[in-house]
Amino acid sequence: MAEREQYEVFAVKYAHKADRMASQNLIFSDLHDRPMPLDYFVWVIRNENRTYVVDTGFGERESKERGVPLERTPAEGVKLLGIDADTVEDVIITHLHYDHAGGQDQFPNATFHLQDGEMAYATGRCMCFEPIRRPFDVEHVTDMVRNVYGGRVKFHDGDAELAPGVSIHKVGGHSAGLMAVRVWTKRGWVVLASDCAHFYMNIEQRTPFIICYNLGEMMNGFNTLEMLADSPDHVVPGHDPLVMRYYPAPSADLEGAVVRLDEMPNKG
Repeated sequence: MAEREQYEVFAVKYAHKADRMASQNLIFSDLHDRPMPLDYFVWVIRNENRTYVVDTGFGERESKERGVPLERTPAEGVKLLGIDADTVEDVIITHLHYDHAGGQDQFPNATFHLQDGEMAYATGRCMCFEPIRRPFDVEHVTDMVRNVYGGRVKFHDGDAELAPGVSIHKVGGHSAGLMAVRVWTKRGWVVLASDCAHFYMNIEQRTPFIICYNLGEMMNGFNTLEMLADSPDHVVPGHDPLVMRYYPAPSADLEGAVVRLDEMPNKG
């Protein structure tokens, strides 16, 4: 058995939706609605031996169509960490929603890691229903089909170790093949929840997000995240602006754009 390796982990913010309300985010929202903005991230996992990019975000077209202001493309975001998107060999696609799978063409030499169930869901009968297909973008899904035919997709059916210290875990709930990513770091096991938990409050209050394929899976997923992580402070939600507040930037010039998730959060 290969020895476990330690990794640095970064959240790269690429967009922000300021005018989002709690009633647009939560199934069971308080009658007194309130602002609940969203940050949009891709993530980087790296050490001296390998680099993984988690999700590929979206670009200018999707920004205009969805009304979500873009701050930088995902490729520009990883460039802030000295990573040329052309050289990335492995990209983990947690699910195929528009804000997680839109920049595939920016990583032309990557293999994409994806759940069987997510591809089947995004190309199957559920997409006949407009409310279900709304979070998807047909161009992103067809891009992934082209990548399948190009031999650039590694399918997974459930949990898998990608490398010593990096594993993927199928959770479902928000999307049929949604997965979280578990990473060994200097502070222990960190779990990138992606959309298994959009906000800290989803986990802390067991409050489900409004876009939901299977509510039971979503609720059980909160338990899974906590089980995989070394503590609740080791779970990183997928869209919470608090992530940028709790974690430190790698350097002063990256303040507001990138934070290090292998450092302990400061929630004070």
